[in-house]
Amino acid sequence: MKFLDIGELSKQTGVPPSTLRYYEEIGLIRSIGRHGLRRQFDTSVLTQLALISMGKLAGFSLREIKDMFAKDGSPQVPRPELHRCADALDDQIHGLKRLRDALRHVAECPATSHMNCSKFQRLMQFSLRAAAAQNR
Repeated sequence: MKFLDIGELSKQTGVPPSTLRYYEEIGLIRSIGRHGLRRQFDTSVLTQLALISMGKLAGFSLREIKDMFAKDGSPQVPRPELHRCADALDDQIHGLKRLRDALRHVAECPATSHMNCSKFQRLMQFSLRAAAAQNR
């Protein structure tokens, strides 16, 4: 079985050694021991780090990500939570598309002043409602 020291693991994943040590400290990953002063990791940690990265990109906290691993480090991903996260991303994508369209309109609007543009006025009202909903 091949083991990776912390430097090699960092090099392969792009995760800084300080972050790897932190992940170990909070129980997200586990080293198998040391070779001299350098921590050694089983190659299965590569999969765990990929899942941690994916979870962070999806907006999960490190605590939530930790709960997605069994005690032995194997993934136990809660499908309902993933569906909720995917739905939230769909909502965010929809909002970002509306924002993109608004910015394009503002950039290309033929009105002499954006304040004279009815579409711009509607976009401003939508932005206010969206901000209010977000603050609830």
